[in-house]
Amino acid sequence: MDQPKEPQGKNLRKTLKNRHIQLISLGGAIGTGLFYGSGESISLAGPAIIIAYLIGGLAIFMIVRAMSEMSVEDPKSGAFSYYATRYWSKRAGFVSGWNYWMNYVLVSMVELSVVGTFVNFWFPAIPAWVSAAFFLVVITAANLMGVSKFGEFEFWFAIIKIAAIVAMIIGGLAVVVMALPTANGLRASFANWFTVGGGFLPNGLMRHGANGQWTGLLMSLAVVMFSFGGTELIGITAGEASDPRRTIPKATNAIIWRILVFYILTLGVIMAVVPWNAIGKPNAQGMVVSPFVQIFDSVGVHAAAGILNFVCLTAVMSVYNSALYSNSRMLFSLARQGNAPKYLGRLSKGGVPYTGVLTSACIIALAVVVVFLWPQFAFNYLMSIATISAIINWSMIMVTEMLFRRAVARGEGPGDLAGKTGESALNALHFKLPFARVTPWAVLAFLAMIVVLMCFSPSYRVAVIAGPIWLIVLLVAYQLTQGRAR
Repeated sequence: MDQPKEPQGKNLRKTLKNRHIQLISLGGAIGTGLFYGSGESISLAGPAIIIAYLIGGLAIFMIVRAMSEMSVEDPKSGAFSYYATRYWSKRAGFVSGWNYWMNYVLVSMVELSVVGTFVNFWFPAIPAWVSAAFFLVVITAANLMGVSKFGEFEFWFAIIKIAAIVAMIIGGLAVVVMALPTANGLRASFANWFTVGGGFLPNGLMRHGANGQWTGLLMSLAVVMFSFGGTELIGITAGEASDPRRTIPKATNAIIWRILVFYILTLGVIMAVVPWNAIGKPNAQGMVVSPFVQIFDSVGVHAAAGILNFVCLTAVMSVYNSALYSNSRMLFSLARQGNAPKYLGRLSKGGVPYTGVLTSACIIALAVVVVFLWPQFAFNYLMSIATISAIINWSMIMVTEMLFRRAVARGEGPGDLAGKTGESALNALHFKLPFARVTPWAVLAFLAMIVVLMCFSPSYRVAVIAGPIWLIVLLVAYQLTQGRAR
């Protein structure tokens, strides 16, 4: 078993409070995917999308529980990369860490490339690249100030997103309770789930449409799963949490009700007010608008576009803020493992891995330039790697958790688990993964099914091809770097 090198000298500051971690975990699961992307998933499954979010939410909950089991016992920066190195191999830690880093570089690239569209809503004369550069500099500066500043930014970003969702839910429920007619001519009612456009499961489990596209409940799962990307950020925060044994379990367990409220209840209310088969369709002006704009319009709030534009702008900033934070910590961890250049393991006087922050920001800036110069290449191919890297990351977390448990049972666990063996050692775990003997295998089987389903979708098929190629690139990179190290 490869033992990662313990940090020498200065360490990261453990100043993230419970409220920071609670809102970071919540904000990570709420982004533009919910505000805009939910229209695509609804069009695939109809009202049955609620079941898809329940299934996908349960899988994501178990993935985060698996990582949190390790994070509570051994809170380290870099989370799953550190655990993969310690309990699997140095190669696995390299692949896990750099895969996650690249994933967030690409996600940041896309988020920053679209920030201009939100700014242009109010200031159409400002070039998109100026908006991207401005927010890149501001968020990078905030990350250099310290982890507590990052926590405050994420706290307030999350509050804004939550406020928008709560307002939509309250407004929608009021319309449903009073059975008011809406702009679409239907009376708002949860019965609309079963009476509009073919009922609750209009496209079945899978259906090959006349246009050659596959639809149905199963096909929606791929879209649903990727909307949950970012929830694993809880594990990254463990290394800087002031009380990880209390805050990490609390934030992790809260994920399940957040999924119920912020995804299932939200979409349920939307489909009660707006017919599901009208969601994501062009409006009277020929524009495809967010389901949130549609429901606000339906209840008479015609400033919805402006409100949602502001919320989405904060969501984009939140994604980049989280991406830069997690990437800098991942590079710091990789450097301390010997899987990245040593300079990335440096800390400022305030305990910030500033070299990791600046390096990630520079690479993201270059990636944004690529988007502006070659948008089709960037979105069709680079984002395919981001798509499949999430599956790789989640799969490696589950495998690492199984190897972690084997190490604990052998008496090689971290902290006060060291020396304990067998069932007594496993029983001493503070935050156990439920049904740990079967859960990792069930999640891995589910993720494998998602990959198979992606093959049926033209927009995701390229990701399935990119996945093995991307893994080969990482493995070759590992061999080359190790050869130079020797």
